[in-house]
Amino acid sequence: MASTPEQQAQTMIDNLPAKTGKSLEEWMGVCGKAGLAKHGEIVKHLKTDHGVTHGFANLIAIKWREQSAGGPAAPTDLVAAQYAGPKASLKPIYDAIARVVESFGGDVELSPKKAYVSLRRKKQFALIQPSTKTRVDLGLNLKDKPVTDRLEASGSFNAMCSHRVRLTDTRQVDKELADWLRQAYDAAG
Repeated sequence: MASTPEQQAQTMIDNLPAKTGKSLEEWMGVCGKAGLAKHGEIVKHLKTDHGVTHGFANLIAIKWREQSAGGPAAPTDLVAAQYAGPKASLKPIYDAIARVVESFGGDVELSPKKAYVSLRRKKQFALIQPSTKTRVDLGLNLKDKPVTDRLEASGSFNAMCSHRVRLTDTRQVDKELADWLRQAYDAAG
């Protein structure tokens, strides 16, 4: 259970699509189109015109005002920042993995963090991280799956994952990798 205010806010952000029909990024677009600046006006607009409950409307208004003031980056900006500069050539690998995962169903959530993107269903089942200038690491939650030369134990890479696959080319996002992603996704349901 979320205990800090930051964890509670993140839980609400993660629940936005299921509870309101839109992601935080989509709500940022709604707020931008409304052209409102004051917190109370934004909350009222979301509640009255979009049927958003008070708690979610308050959170969206806070995040909109933070973003408008140059505060925390929007989720798409987090992904862009991960693949900026010398890691730009790795973005096609991220895109290929995202396409595979999004084909599993509407309950897949790509949740960008500062250094990686969490792949979630009811819980995290994988993560995508540009670890070096030449490699993306895909962390997978595949309990009791034996390691291979390609599907290695995650070790110190990330404690939230049981396995890691090192990727340097989009051709490595193949059927075998898609099968592992699907197994991790299925186990997270």
